[in-house]
Amino acid sequence: MMLAQFERVWWKEAIVYQIYPASFKDSNNDGLGDIPGIISKLDYIHSLGADTIWLSPIFASPQKDMGYDVSDYRAIHPPYGTIEDVDELITQMLKRGMHLLMDLVVNHTSDQHAWFKESRQSQLSAKRNWYFWRDARYDAHGAWHWDENSKQYYLALFLPSQPDLNWENEDMRHAVYSDMRFWLDKGVDGFRIDSMNLMSKHPDLPGAAITDPTSEFQSAEEWTANGPRIHEFIREMRVEVLDQYPRVLMTVGELAFPKRVEDALAYVAESRHELNMLFTGDVANMDFSPKGKYFQGDFTPRKIREITETWQTKMPECDGWNTVYLENHDSGRSISRYASDEPAHREQSAKMLATYLSSLSGTISLLAGEEIGMKNMPREWAIDYYTDVEGRNFYQHILDLRKGDTTKMDDVLEELKLKARDHGRLPMQWDSSPNAGFTNVSTTPWKELNPDYVEWNVQNQLGDPTSVYNYWKSLLFLRKYFAHIFVYGRYQSIDEVATGEEIVAFRRFGPADSLQEIVVFLNFSANTHNIKTKSILDDSCRWRVLIGSKKINRRQPC
Repeated sequence: MMLAQFERVWWKEAIVYQIYPASFKDSNNDGLGDIPGIISKLDYIHSLGADTIWLSPIFASPQKDMGYDVSDYRAIHPPYGTIEDVDELITQMLKRGMHLLMDLVVNHTSDQHAWFKESRQSQLSAKRNWYFWRDARYDAHGAWHWDENSKQYYLALFLPSQPDLNWENEDMRHAVYSDMRFWLDKGVDGFRIDSMNLMSKHPDLPGAAITDPTSEFQSAEEWTANGPRIHEFIREMRVEVLDQYPRVLMTVGELAFPKRVEDALAYVAESRHELNMLFTGDVANMDFSPKGKYFQGDFTPRKIREITETWQTKMPECDGWNTVYLENHDSGRSISRYASDEPAHREQSAKMLATYLSSLSGTISLLAGEEIGMKNMPREWAIDYYTDVEGRNFYQHILDLRKGDTTKMDDVLEELKLKARDHGRLPMQWDSSPNAGFTNVSTTPWKELNPDYVEWNVQNQLGDPTSVYNYWKSLLFLRKYFAHIFVYGRYQSIDEVATGEEIVAFRRFGPADSLQEIVVFLNFSANTHNIKTKSILDDSCRWRVLIGSKKINRRQPC
């Protein structure tokens, strides 16, 4: 399909399937997902059309933050398996022509990592400057945590048990690079770099300015994100590690606190030789409040239209690339946040969101379960069902401010019901048997299953040609067949004036010498809309329907 004129790169055409290891498939009946469980489902993933797995952290960890607190980058968390299991996973993926992307969590480590244990032994430790240490101050609090043994504070932007690494230290950087080579030598095809732009900080780390007088803590992103050496560090990682391998590798940076489009483009512009693509965060934050994640914010179709327009048009200007996603392990399910998970609309909503993702330029990433329309936890579940540390800590913080009065916490619980990380971490729904085929019927899963698994599961959808799963499968086939349009083609938004606010529509164009064009209409409402297409589809006789969430005529009469 006229792809020869493009520089075809596997990671641009990849379909990335994110697996949260604890929740995917339990092979040994201990209630936790594991690597052998993933291996057992490779044919399922491959048959969907996905060719790349992004594996959330499987490294040794005390699990204070579900693996994003690494204690040894060269060992596996025992319940997940062994190094030999990872070797077998890579072998089996290679047989299927698949790629493995690992989570690289190197903005911080666990406080149980050997590096930090040595660092905190004394102020004269050889690894003292591998982390951030400061003398005692009367106003030290927030992200600074006291170490009684060495009589200084250390920096931890996330949990106190996740001390931040000091990327200014060259020895530390090279130790990280050595750990990266360990996995690349085994056949891993790249990394998703967690909290990437926090790896360079202002060298003085001054106190945060007071921007919200009503809050006990203030945002320090001005001093802790996008620091003065971040691009130097990324380029060094690229030159000293990634470019040393003959095969083409994939790098994805998680961009925290994005402020300006120009800042994001600087990481992925082809001429800068840094990263392949970014998770920019904005598309997963569309219902956040300016005050933060768990304050009330409202999603509107206009938001997704504007964000889509920005990245689809700006990335090509710098020969950059981006991801296309709506869900990950840090988010609630998109169907519950941006569409409708009500029974009357759930199937159509899931198909509509799948159409959105599959029609855009960029590398698609979907979270396991998204392909069958998994939704958030039941709304009637109380706070006790929410176990993730981020949401529970926020709930407790507000509860303390309200002097322990649980009758005043409905507003916070409403936001958790939409956005808590727990939703995307529920066990995978494989079939309708007890425990949904995730684990043995007599085993208690590590996390409560969504009771809707009896109806909404993989087994039910595989044999149903109208299911969400098979709709996804058809979309991904079309995306590959029309890669010159969907992956590499040009984007043009269709004005809201022509469609109405609740409809998001856009055009995708093929090469300049191609007459092919695809127009996409997405209804982000429960309302029926009649669109006057004459001004949009200039000659209706030359158009045919490729796919739609409802059964429709493939070719309309002129």
